[in-house]
Amino acid sequence: MELKFSKYQGTGNDFVIIDGIADRSLNLKLLELHVAKLCDRRFGIGADGLIIITEHTDYDFEMIYYNSDGKQSSMCGNGGRCIVHYAFSKSYIGSSCTFLAIDGLHKAKATMTEVSLQMQDVSKVVRDGDAYVLNTGSPHYVYIATHPSDGDFIDMAKKIRYGHTYGDEGINVNCLQKNEAEEFSVLTYERGVEDITYSCGTGVVASAIANNMSGNNEGDFRSEISTRGGTLYVEGISTDGIYKDLWLIGPAVHIFNGTITLQNTNPSLPKLH
Repeated sequence: MELKFSKYQGTGNDFVIIDGIADRSLNLKLLELHVAKLCDRRFGIGADGLIIITEHTDYDFEMIYYNSDGKQSSMCGNGGRCIVHYAFSKSYIGSSCTFLAIDGLHKAKATMTEVSLQMQDVSKVVRDGDAYVLNTGSPHYVYIATHPSDGDFIDMAKKIRYGHTYGDEGINVNCLQKNEAEEFSVLTYERGVEDITYSCGTGVVASAIANNMSGNNEGDFRSEISTRGGTLYVEGISTDGIYKDLWLIGPAVHIFNGTITLQNTNPSLPKLH
């Protein structure tokens, strides 16, 4: 069968988007079996994750997100910004919207060049040695240090991600670096992708909070953080260790549209449509 898709990226974090609003006959449960193949960079389209946009009776739409390993995952900040841009470009929404994701409701504001996504409040940050551990829609481990080599970072991140402390669920690992000019950049190892990604939206939000906490800052803040794929901004309010009105801001870019033929290797399965 032929499956239509759109390819998007948000600061290098790339996604396959499937439109379940335009194609209401799409069988989502069966599509799930093809996610890993679609995200494969050699044998599929190639992406860090796959997003399905569907109708919702109470909100503008629902976002269903899968990591490239084919498993439905926790919230993806850059994916959320990309799906908002897609909905805006299709006139499914106006310049603002409210949508449902796996971690709850999100508000967003969109133009053709930038998307601002409101993230969930963060009321709990714990310490693991010098690192900060928190959930910004996805669980993150953030430590502040000079960036190591990719190989050293991946080796260390795997030990944390798969270690006994964080169990079968695992955790995303971020190294936040500050240079002499007070400029910030972050490396993120993402579970489900199992590699360094060019950008991770929830990781950038977690890193902004960790940096804010390291300086014991209170009140309104705005952080500019560079990733390998570009620059993202985080705005929020800090009060007594609670972070509210958090917004992830940055570009979301449509790359191309296409169709791909899905081969059903199990003839006993029904068709996707």
